[in-house]
Amino acid sequence: MATNETLLVSPDEMGKIDRAAADSGIDSFGLMQAAGSHVAAVFLSHYPSAQRAVVLCGPGNNGGDGHMAAKLLAESGVDCVRFGYEPKAGGDAAKARAAYPGLLHPLEDWQPREGDVIVDALFGAGIDRPVGADVAKVIERAGEAKTPLIAVDLPSGLSGRTGEPTGACFSARHTVTFAALKPGHLLMPGRALCGEIHLCDIGIPARLIGSNDPVWRNHAGLYSADLPTSKMSQHKYGRGHLGVFSGPLISSGAARLSAMAGLRSGAGLVTMATAPSAVMLQATHLTAIMQRAIRDEIDLEDWLSDKRLSAFVLGPGFGDLEKARAYTEKLAATGRPVVLDADGLTAYASDAGKLADLFEGEPHLVMTPHNGEFRRLFAGLADDSALSKIDRARAAARATSAVLVYKGADTVIAAPDGRVAVNADAPARLATAGSGDVLSGVIGGLLAQGMPAFEAACAGVALHSEAANRAGRGMTAEDLRDHITPP
Repeated sequence: MATNETLLVSPDEMGKIDRAAADSGIDSFGLMQAAGSHVAAVFLSHYPSAQRAVVLCGPGNNGGDGHMAAKLLAESGVDCVRFGYEPKAGGDAAKARAAYPGLLHPLEDWQPREGDVIVDALFGAGIDRPVGADVAKVIERAGEAKTPLIAVDLPSGLSGRTGEPTGACFSARHTVTFAALKPGHLLMPGRALCGEIHLCDIGIPARLIGSNDPVWRNHAGLYSADLPTSKMSQHKYGRGHLGVFSGPLISSGAARLSAMAGLRSGAGLVTMATAPSAVMLQATHLTAIMQRAIRDEIDLEDWLSDKRLSAFVLGPGFGDLEKARAYTEKLAATGRPVVLDADGLTAYASDAGKLADLFEGEPHLVMTPHNGEFRRLFAGLADDSALSKIDRARAAARATSAVLVYKGADTVIAAPDGRVAVNADAPARLATAGSGDVLSGVIGGLLAQGMPAFEAACAGVALHSEAANRAGRGMTAEDLRDHITPP
C-alpha cells in the first residue's frame, strides 16, 4: 500500500486506478472508509475547537467519503450536520449513507454560523464543468463568511485536469487527496485554492498507481543520475565552457546575471560575447567572467571554431531581434546546446516552427518563456482554453523539438518526447526583475557540463527555487544569483 508523491495523474486516470483496485479484489467500500477516516483526522487535527462540522455531500463517491467522515466525526463527539444530495442507489456512496443514516438537509438550507468548519465532499475531481446554481450560492456564502473549509480530493468547482476553476469554486484551507496528486493540485491557481495538501494512503497498492502519460512533480529523481560529477584530475575546461551573449550598453546587466549564474552552477569557464560598444562597461563589472568582442557574424563564426565552447545562452537583454535570429542559426549549426530566453524567444514570435528545423536530432535547445513570450510564440496554444498549461507546454515542445521551460509559479518543463515535470517549490519572491535571466544562466551552466536538456532544465528550475528560498525576503536578482549552489 502506498502513495506516489511525485506522479501526477489526471482525474480520468485516477478513476481507472480505482476500478483496477476493485477489479483486483480490493474492497472498494473499505477504500471509501479509509478516505473518510483521513478526512476526519485532518479535521480533528486542525480544528479541534470547531463548534460544528458542516459536511457537504455530493451524489457520487466523493459524497460517500463525506458520509464516512461525518460518521467518524460524530462518533468523536463533534456536532456534525450534513447538507447535500442523496447518493445514487446501489453503489459505495449509498452504502456509506446507510452506515450513517441521520438527516441529510437540502444544500440550499446551509447558512453560515460562527464556529462552522465545512467539509466539501460535493464533487472533488469528479466534474470538469461549472457547478450548478445551488452549489454556486453555497460557495458564495462560504466565501463571504470566510468559513474554513476542508476539501475532499479537490475543492468543488476546480478542474483536476487544468487547475482552473470551471466557474464558482471553493477556496480550501486544506485538501485531502488519495494515492496520487492530480495536475490541479499543482497548477495555478489550483494550488492556491487547495491550501495545504494532504496526500493519504487509503490502501491502493503501489503497483496500480501509474499513468500511461506520466506527468511528474519536479524532483531529484528526474535528474540526479545526470548531475555533473567532480574528479580530482579535472581542469576548468573539463567542467564546461558557457558562452553568454550580451546586449547593448543600456541592457547589459541581464547577461551579467546569466553569466554569473552559469559560473555558480558549476561551469568551469564563462565567456560573455559582447558587442564592442559594451566591452568597457562590462569590464568594469566582471572579474571571473571573461569577454569576447563579437561585432558581427564573421566574428561569431571565428569564436565558434573553438570546440571547447560547450553551451550558450542567448536572449537576456540582447535587444537586436534580427541579429538574435542570425546568431541562433549559427549556434544551431554547431550542434551544441543553446538556451533561448527573452529577446532570443521574441525573435521567433509567430515563427517558432523554424526552430524545429534548426535544432534537429537529440534535444539540445531549451526555451524559457514566461506567459507573454509563450503567447507571442504559440498564440494558438495560448488561446485554447480547453488546454491545461501541461498540454500547452507539451505541444509547444513537440512543435519546436525543444525542451520548454514554461515559467511561472507553476513552472512546467516539457520535452519533445512527452515527458513533463511541474515545479511546485518556487517561492513568490521569484517574481522579481532579472529572476528569469538567472534561471537561463543556471540551465546553461548545467548544459555546459554535459547534462541532457530535459534533465538540465529540471535541475536548473529546482536549483533556482532552492536559491530563492535561501535568499529570503526582499530578494533581488543579484541576491538570487549569489545563492545559486552547484548540484
